[in-house]
Amino acid sequence: MPDTELQPFRGGALALLTVSLALATFMNVLDTTITNVAVPTIAGDLAVSANRGTWVITAFVVATAIAVPLTGWLAQRFGEVRLFVACTTLFTLFSWLCGLSGSFSMLLLLRILQGAVAGPMIPLSQSLLLNSYPAEKRGLALAIWGMTMVVAPVLGPILGGWITDNYSWPWIFYINIPVGIVSASITWLMLRHRETPRRKRPIDIVGLALLITWVAALQIMLDNGNDMGWFGSSFIVGLAVIAVIALTLFLIWEWYEQHPVIDLTLFRNRNFNVAVIAITLGFGVYFGGIVIFPLWLQTQMNYTATWAGIAAAPVGLLAIVFSPLVGRTLHRIDLRIFVTISFMVFATSSFWLGSFNTQVTLWDLIEPRILIGIGVATFFIPLTAMSLSGLTPDRIASASGLANFLRTLGASFGTSLSVTLWDRRADLHDSNLSAHFTTANPAAEHVYAQLQAAGLSTAQASEVLARTVSQQAFMLATNDFFWLSGWIFVVLLGLVWLARPPFTPKGQPPAAAAE
Repeated sequence: MPDTELQPFRGGALALLTVSLALATFMNVLDTTITNVAVPTIAGDLAVSANRGTWVITAFVVATAIAVPLTGWLAQRFGEVRLFVACTTLFTLFSWLCGLSGSFSMLLLLRILQGAVAGPMIPLSQSLLLNSYPAEKRGLALAIWGMTMVVAPVLGPILGGWITDNYSWPWIFYINIPVGIVSASITWLMLRHRETPRRKRPIDIVGLALLITWVAALQIMLDNGNDMGWFGSSFIVGLAVIAVIALTLFLIWEWYEQHPVIDLTLFRNRNFNVAVIAITLGFGVYFGGIVIFPLWLQTQMNYTATWAGIAAAPVGLLAIVFSPLVGRTLHRIDLRIFVTISFMVFATSSFWLGSFNTQVTLWDLIEPRILIGIGVATFFIPLTAMSLSGLTPDRIASASGLANFLRTLGASFGTSLSVTLWDRRADLHDSNLSAHFTTANPAAEHVYAQLQAAGLSTAQASEVLARTVSQQAFMLATNDFFWLSGWIFVVLLGLVWLARPPFTPKGQPPAAAAE
């Protein structure tokens, strides 16, 4: 049992602990995206198809999604400090073993184990930071934590591509080793005497089994739905039925279970509901843009993975600058104002991105990405603070775990639905544009004649026009996606005002707001 009178850290000790916890979070989030660009190389080296190689990503995401909402129960059972250090240590060990994998099956198993221990790390790092900071500086703690969530996904593809091209794919896992050792060691040395209370609660085996079933079915369905034609595939339909039935039974069971694996009573808190809905929907749309933007650049605009990453990376510039400012002023400005600014920026930048054409330059791409950084800084931190408002300290880990779980699901839905929408809109535009390239269209005949005059055969001219039509179709589809994203952010502007102040932890006056 920890001493409840322990004072928060200050000065150099606080800075050291912050760096330690931030490194673990950065390493964790980085691992969700750093493997994306390495999948073709991994698949080739381990003698599997590229489609099968994507299971390296799916296995990690599914295991993480299942483990995240268990954070609260595990933290109460083993203590937050012990659990965080154990998960960070095991994450480091499994990273090393992933790099040593000699077969695809072995790598897949290790990625599942790595994802399972990765789940609790993010919400626990958040909880440990908040409980180690003075009340008046907890906004700054959230700002620092939020920056790692922003920068890591952007750097992941760039770093992964560079390492794969210049070294070999195992090094995308080996780079975790020094980071994990430093983070686990410092955290244990500084917090081992500040362990949270532990309670031996029984294991909700039924709830856990239902959780694993519906999350795994849903995640596999989302990851493979677009490639398999969604509900035209009996496999996808079967997964959807399993997910719906298991989710329904899970909600009923957990609501009445005396010791649930997930505390659904958190949804009785109005601010928690508003915040997690905004986080889930907002992050889902935002993450869909993170996927579509580089995909469009690489497949249609002839950008390399490195240059696509450079075009996307500026999103972190203003996020790094503004996050500390937001954190320092959380207790002085209504959180709903911050989130309103965020959605306004997201909407504006989305409409901006939706106005591009195929003649767009690199700088044209970078400008709206820089603006998005302001939206990111005013999105994660205030909504996280809002989701924890009115909760006692012993419920922060559970609330953070559940919020991060829903954010993960939002990202999964956002990725799958965005890619599906993008592909189908591109097909529609391709069909409409191709209809104009007929012998009955004088303009099309003129273009054919010009290409043939340049020395191309009829077949070559047709091929050039088909590529041009496809490029324009995907450009229009990209515009459609970002315009839809912009209007969704406009709608979300009103949602956040359903929350009600004060946005402080339970039992604390507004003046000592623990943002």
